[in-house]
Amino acid sequence: MVGAAYAAVPFYNWFCRTTGFGGTTQVSEKAPDHVLGRAITIRFDSNVTPGLPWKFQPEQNEIKVRIGEVATVNYKVVNEAAREIVGQASYNVSPPTVGAYFSKINCFCFTEQRMKPGETREMTVVFYVDPAIVKDRDQDDLNTITLSYTFYRTRDQERPVAEAPATNSSKL
Repeated sequence: MVGAAYAAVPFYNWFCRTTGFGGTTQVSEKAPDHVLGRAITIRFDSNVTPGLPWKFQPEQNEIKVRIGEVATVNYKVVNEAAREIVGQASYNVSPPTVGAYFSKINCFCFTEQRMKPGETREMTVVFYVDPAIVKDRDQDDLNTITLSYTFYRTRDQERPVAEAPATNSSKL
């Protein structure tokens, strides 16, 4: 049972990445071969979990892209805390059925982000909508996709451990 429980998480993550289940986007190394004439509006949503003192927002609320066209969008992140914080962004797309067709080439969400106190940073996502989407008849009426990110704190900054005072065993 314990082994099955540990295996379930990586299997579920693989399943979501492979199928786009639940709006999980795909990861791609290169752009598609062709760009289609059909355009889709991509909206951008940004959130931070409670207790994470970051300001996080897209530089634009939406863009229109043609299917197969590579687009680059920037988000502005500000650490409003007086100390360094490490965060990671989780993501999905809506409607959930388009996750299998939404591919990221590069994204700040792939790695943890370590922000210094008061630091402002521009973070980039590079993506496209896979031309294979036009073969999916369930997507014929699709005209808008929402890409949503939520930043959460991954761990507290490592704090130094105070050394125990030296004891003199001869006084015992």
